[in-house]
Amino acid sequence: MFPVWLQAGFWGLFSGSALMVGAAIGYFSRVPQRIIAAIMAFGAGVLISALSFELMDEAYKEGGFDSTAIGFVAGAIVYTAANWYLATQGGKHRKRSGDHQPSEDEDSGSGLAIAIGALLDGIPESIVIGVSMIAGGSVSAVAVAAVFLSNIPEGLSSAAGMKNAGRSLRYVFGVWATIAVLCGVAALLGYTVFSHLSAEIIAATTAIAAGAILAMIVDTMIPEAFEKAHNFAGLITVVGFLAAFVLSKLGG
Repeated sequence: MFPVWLQAGFWGLFSGSALMVGAAIGYFSRVPQRIIAAIMAFGAGVLISALSFELMDEAYKEGGFDSTAIGFVAGAIVYTAANWYLATQGGKHRKRSGDHQPSEDEDSGSGLAIAIGALLDGIPESIVIGVSMIAGGSVSAVAVAAVFLSNIPEGLSSAAGMKNAGRSLRYVFGVWATIAVLCGVAALLGYTVFSHLSAEIIAATTAIAAGAILAMIVDTMIPEAFEKAHNFAGLITVVGFLAAFVLSKLGG
């Protein structure tokens, strides 16, 4: 049996590897944008369900209302501030599959901003995976499944947009491979750093991640989902939400 900290790193890397799967599909296949939007809507629903029934509920049970509420709002504020800054540097449309992403010639430095933005989107999810292992030493299957399922459309849509912006194969897969590894590191740190802290701090950290994830969904996933899926985006999001809800109940 591997030590728990190593298991945490593995599950973070596993969920992050879905970004590579999605990127490969988006880069090498000509997936219709409407299909990409539908998959993105499904992934958004999965994440919303997971943060509702796994993250927020667990944070409330462990730390009460104050820690959960403060952490939730703080996570959204921190993410929004960081996302706003990256948007000014050219990273605003990092999850868009069409021609929204600027090329390096159009906006110097935008490639780095997109890469950092993609990392910003993935870190909260990965930390949650590590933190979820603190109580019982086993990973939350629902959290891993939710992050994995949502990472595929994120990688798919973003890689398609990067290709349209003229970014090279090496750049695209270098970005996603690096982020997948850092997701593993973030999950490992989520377990090792927080395992000796109080329940209130762990609860607040979980809520911070939940707030950041929800802000990320609205800022970066929903626009891509709605632009092409239009009137069906809400329905597809509901299906994704239901899928994760069923997983949470079967896992419980």
